[in-house]
Amino acid sequence: MSSAQRALRSVAQRALRNPRIPCRPITAPPWRTTPPSSPKSRSTFDLDAKRRRLTELQAKASVPDLWDDPAQAQRVMGELAAVEDDLRVHDEFAQRLEDLTVLNDLAREEDDTDTAAEVGAGLEGLRRQLTELEIRVLLSGEHDSRDAVVTVHAGAGGTDSQDWAETLLRMLLRWTERRGFKVDLHDEQEGEEAGIRSATFTVHGVRAYGLLHAERGVHRLVRISPFDSQNRRHTAFASVDVVPILDELDDEVTIADDDLRVDVYRSSGPGGQGVNTTDSAVRLTHLPTGIVISCQNERSQLQNKATAMTLLKAKLAELEREKREVELSAVRGEQREVAWGSQIRSYVLHPYQMVKDHRTGEETGNTSAVLDGDIDDFITAYLQWRARGAATGEAG
Repeated sequence: MSSAQRALRSVAQRALRNPRIPCRPITAPPWRTTPPSSPKSRSTFDLDAKRRRLTELQAKASVPDLWDDPAQAQRVMGELAAVEDDLRVHDEFAQRLEDLTVLNDLAREEDDTDTAAEVGAGLEGLRRQLTELEIRVLLSGEHDSRDAVVTVHAGAGGTDSQDWAETLLRMLLRWTERRGFKVDLHDEQEGEEAGIRSATFTVHGVRAYGLLHAERGVHRLVRISPFDSQNRRHTAFASVDVVPILDELDDEVTIADDDLRVDVYRSSGPGGQGVNTTDSAVRLTHLPTGIVISCQNERSQLQNKATAMTLLKAKLAELEREKREVELSAVRGEQREVAWGSQIRSYVLHPYQMVKDHRTGEETGNTSAVLDGDIDDFITAYLQWRARGAATGEAG
């Protein structure tokens, strides 16, 4: 148990001894992600190490010629922002904990009902902050801090699945808005009658990849189809793929000219003057793997090709990592056919309302909130499940 947890539990226990404080007992979430017998794979919030790393990064960021190497500069500044944010959250938690301890003592000494109620509300706030700190501990993977490339594909289910893919895209984009992340939509292929066949976008933000990795897999929808004249219940599927963007991709991935087919076509989306009149959109096909990347959001063919090449390299880098790492290979193995039996999460709108994650058991009846981007509880549950699996060698 961490010192923060011990302090929180102490405050909670002392508060619970005061019958005037309206709060629930606090069961601290598992801070250590592996059994004590596995110290090498233990994940903890090492405050001293983070403060030392902050000093190192601040020194690097102050070097006059830092931006002579833009890629290296971006890595330094990105890590600096992440470490500063970690320490900010920790320090805010520590300060609130100290304030609440003093307030709790005051409530007990003066038998003050109003102060007792304030302590109760404060305990709930500390509970939420502790969960946020836990998430930061769990997001300690090699690439968890990176930006992410997300692709949504319609699966089995015809028009219903294409409509479902568009709904899933909106859910993810709404979540990025809630997080304050920046999004670049690179390509969106419309469905034949409704919805989309696929869409690809990049998410820029601290720990974007680590968080969105929870959404990677097949998502299943059960509802009364709006496209069925007999109002029958239909099941639709869509898949989400998530890969990290690496600054060092140019060095890590090389693509031979003979392995690449480049097609150009007219952009079908917004983009100002020139859209639909020039062949500015670009489609790259990596022949050895069959990976296809399209980009049409930029104004010029050269810009679209450069962006598409970055996305393609990210996909190829992920494939290579999965070949080298057994754990990631197992995760990829879960991405089976986008159809019945392969889903990670089900969204049931009829005959009852329920969203359930089949990996973690996390569920809610508030389907409208989830489809509007409220998926943080599912992401947190996934990270906790993954950490437990890493400790036992079961989860991917």
